[in-house]
Amino acid sequence: MAPPVPLLSVRGSDGIQLVQGPPKFTDSEPFQRDPSKNCKVSKFSKDGKLFGWCNGEVINIVNCADSKLLHSFDLPKVVGLEFSPKNTILATWQTYTTGKDGTAGTPNLQLYDLKSGKCVKSFIQKKMENWSPCWSDDESICARNVNNEVHFFENNNFDTIANKLHLQKVSDFELSPGEHPCKVAVYVPGSKGAPSFVRLYQYPNFSGPHSALANKSFFKADRVTMLWNSKATAVLVTASTDVDKTGASYYGEQTLHYIAVNGESAVVQLPKNGPIYDVAWNKNATEFCVVYGFMPAKATVYNQKCDPIFDFGTGPRNAVFYSPQGHILVLAGFGNLRGQMEVWDVKNYKLISKPTASDATFFSWCPNGEHIITATCSPRLRVGNGYKIWHYTGTLLHKHDVPANSELWQVSWQPFLEGVFPAKAIVYQAVPGDLPTQETKPAEAYRPPALRNKPVSSYKLHEDEPPQTMRPQSTEKPMSKTALKNQKKREAKKAAKQESKVDEPAEPDLKSDQNNTPASVTTGDPETDKKIKNLKKKLKAIEQLKELQASGKALEKNQIEKIQKENVLLKEIEDLELGV
Repeated sequence: MAPPVPLLSVRGSDGIQLVQGPPKFTDSEPFQRDPSKNCKVSKFSKDGKLFGWCNGEVINIVNCADSKLLHSFDLPKVVGLEFSPKNTILATWQTYTTGKDGTAGTPNLQLYDLKSGKCVKSFIQKKMENWSPCWSDDESICARNVNNEVHFFENNNFDTIANKLHLQKVSDFELSPGEHPCKVAVYVPGSKGAPSFVRLYQYPNFSGPHSALANKSFFKADRVTMLWNSKATAVLVTASTDVDKTGASYYGEQTLHYIAVNGESAVVQLPKNGPIYDVAWNKNATEFCVVYGFMPAKATVYNQKCDPIFDFGTGPRNAVFYSPQGHILVLAGFGNLRGQMEVWDVKNYKLISKPTASDATFFSWCPNGEHIITATCSPRLRVGNGYKIWHYTGTLLHKHDVPANSELWQVSWQPFLEGVFPAKAIVYQAVPGDLPTQETKPAEAYRPPALRNKPVSSYKLHEDEPPQTMRPQSTEKPMSKTALKNQKKREAKKAAKQESKVDEPAEPDLKSDQNNTPASVTTGDPETDKKIKNLKKKLKAIEQLKELQASGKALEKNQIEKIQKENVLLKEIEDLELGV
């Protein structure tokens, strides 16, 4: 049986339509395009069987197989839609408003039964952030954050609160994926000098001093992002501050924490300073990839012990995406970067392709694990809107440009349940395509007339670090954690010893040869003596650099240039002392 063809929903100022995915790229025939210019929201159900959208007048729910209209709800102002995992409940949200006289507004979060079409419960939800209730995959549990408490409902019975998780000022929570028993991660921000913390619980064991499965506390956190792996065995917590007090970055400061349900926790050690741009778990739940550090950013894969498995080096990137099957990894640089993508074979850590999607603001894997979509959407960019569909080998298969007077707001793939698209063998040869994949070259930088006939000097502000597999092989065996720790201690002691030596006054060496720094001589002119003193300081620094070079340490380019100037400095000192 041939695998299904995923649909692609396209929402913009020209309305909403469903497009057939590769290899067809044509409009879905059963679905009648909605030309409304006010389509505020659209959403597929988690299994991809249902599709809903609001066109500014009503919410329509259709069956994706034949586009048959199942329900129509008279809710013109809805801007949020969410299906429960088994398509039992439809959650809708619209902006909360109060009466003109200041009276409380009406409930703006409605839950509808998708079988009967009736509203089963309404809540007041003032903020759009985290507005949607969260369900476990089997819908046995539904949870909401209400007034710093997490309220739990069972079996979609919203008339009775089955359980409450009450901690002081619960700010956020995440339910684990997978089957029962469900686990929940909660975040409580710090206050009055107390640290922030994330705790893991197993539903419904919330009471008692030892009820938490794991706990991790940390400072420097204004907000966190919690990411469960697919097997619900661990959570990655990215803690962020709005302001970096050291002044090193205007992105604020980020730290990455690993918390396992067995109680283990650790801070993920990132060898390069700078912001954490993106974190993603692999589908196998045993490894994760982090993109971090000042540009050019590093990307590293870690295992569950938070030990690095593979280092991709540095490059212009700020996002990471695993394929739905977990066999391919894409590192990309979107937003204020040029849209360069690196497609890697996860098993062999081999580079497959390096396509470029200029001005892209959106990326998503197709459920089949073979195709990806990149899009330029409004309001991030209001010009040049459109989308492109690629094969992971770098071939551009389809391109759609939105007319100049129109905008593209959202594109999304139709999801499918796990197992519908098994992983296929990875190919490295680019598949054939009709469209050119070569991006137009950017305009060359301005060059003054005097330099136009001369060769262009290539200068890089930063030297990119190659991936681990492309670096010169070292014959030394990798050191253990203890050996690394001891080595760092020895280096620190050595550095402290050298500093203390530098601070001590140097004793005159009567047996020094002529190449050493000449003894202190006064010329009678204070300005000349000052120049000689400064030159001798430079010579002393050169001697220290030569010692480092002799010990086998690699020097920077500017340090080598300093050493090469030693004879020039000696000549200057000699001339000054002779009064030349």
